[in-house]
Amino acid sequence: MVFVAFDEAERLGTDALRVLGFAEAEAALVLDHLMDCELRGLSYAGLARILSIADRFAHTPMTDAAMRITRESPVSAQLDGADRIGYLVGRRATEIAVEKAQVSGLAVVGANHTWYTGMLSYYAEMITSAGMVAMLASNATPWVAPYGGTEPRFGTNPICFGFPSAGDVPVIWDIGISEIIHAQAVLANRTGRRLPPGSAYDSAGRPTDDPVAALSGAFTSWGGHRGSGLGIVVQLLGVLAGSPAQPPQLEDFGMLVLALRPDLFGSAAEFEQRTVEFAAAVRATRPADPDVAVRMPFERSAAVRAERSAAGGIEVEQAVLDGLRRLAPTA
Repeated sequence: MVFVAFDEAERLGTDALRVLGFAEAEAALVLDHLMDCELRGLSYAGLARILSIADRFAHTPMTDAAMRITRESPVSAQLDGADRIGYLVGRRATEIAVEKAQVSGLAVVGANHTWYTGMLSYYAEMITSAGMVAMLASNATPWVAPYGGTEPRFGTNPICFGFPSAGDVPVIWDIGISEIIHAQAVLANRTGRRLPPGSAYDSAGRPTDDPVAALSGAFTSWGGHRGSGLGIVVQLLGVLAGSPAQPPQLEDFGMLVLALRPDLFGSAAEFEQRTVEFAAAVRATRPADPDVAVRMPFERSAAVRAERSAAGGIEVEQAVLDGLRRLAPTA
């Protein structure tokens, strides 16, 4: 790992994205998402993702088509992502949901024809910062085997809930349903590392720790039949948003975004205060391990982000730096 100052990391990321064809404003939006992943300790979904975007464009070039709303009501919208990357489509879907919910109290937006929707908690923060409750889900190419099977049938399928709070940190729970996600296997392959035991099968259905074999096989679902069932639910929520049942490789993902104003049911300020009180009760739980405090969801991410922000830079894999510099040699 190499320490890279923020200005250098941002310059390198921006230049690489511009080389790939993103307009300046689009590159800034994508990079903001990727850097937030880096700051929260999710390096496999950070700058490394630019190399995966380049790989995708090598066989499916970037489109210059515009996103468009194809169906709309006062409380809903269907957003055709026009094969634009999910960092842009997901952000626009979230903006539409917030705008409509501010007027109507709640809104749901389905987005399709997109890929790499990214970290759903990024969008949940947009919604909670507007004082609203969030629910988001995104399906993907089948990379994960259902419980009891060894062939891929659904994506790594994150689902996320967010709640505004009167405290400093909202309550956000964002979780994928596989033992590892696609980006982790891709980064392991780039850096010559093996995968954790029990996280994948090869194409013949044999357990493997080889990332190349896993990428042509299947990842295991998290949480046994419970995680597998949740993965199936998210796959179908993506279908509801407009995707096919099993999207092709890095194409036509479906994403669902729901935003809801707490004042539909009572005082928004009172709800946020009760959220603070509940969080305090959870933290006050007697820990099973005296050295490990009980935390609320998202608190670790917020703390790591603050710590890394204060450090002035991030740690980046040498293989990722080398790849980005090959994309943008003058950076």
